Amino acid sequence: MRAPNRNHRVVAAACGVFVLSMLGAAYAAVPLYRMFCQVTGFGGTTQVATSAPTRTAERTIRVRFDANVAPGLGWEFHPVQREMTVKVGETALAFYRAKNASPRDQWGSATYNVTPEVTGAYFAKIHCFCFEKQRLKAGEEMDMPVQFFVDPSLVDDKTLDSVQTITLSYTFFAAEPPARVAGQPAAPKL
Repeated sequence: MRAPNRNHRVVAAACGVFVLSMLGAAYAAVPLYRMFCQVTGFGGTTQVATSAPTRTAERTIRVRFDANVAPGLGWEFHPVQREMTVKVGETALAFYRAKNASPRDQWGSATYNVTPEVTGAYFAKIHCFCFEKQRLKAGEEMDMPVQFFVDPSLVDDKTLDSVQTITLSYTFFAAEPPARVAGQPAAPKL
């Protein structure tokens, strides 16, 4: 009689370990996936750079700019310029304009990607409004810069020889105010 009771405990313990492992994997999935996409450019996720490349190529790429606002955020959002042509390796600066068309202050946070998705590994941003939550007061309008370059190693990837255009797309979503940092006043309630 002791053997079946012991077997039940072993099976119960194994199930408990399995459930805890799955909870841990589910909790870690989003940050691990985000890190994977940022490193590889998977899904059109762009790279983050701290400095511009030291060389440029003669090849040019047309960069188109796209803007979207998710439901629930009362903002108008559009690129100031619809497209620009840049040399591969050249640092460029583009602007998006956002306006809070709602009667109350709102916070927003932007997500981004590029298409074709395979170019995500070569499209790098040095400075971008998408790295921080943005606050716009009721009726406020703001230009938001993005400084970027197309990595010169793109010219070495022969599978991308036919790529002539890259589209940089942003979508703004409603966001909560950032958490209070010790020593700073609390963010105003919106």
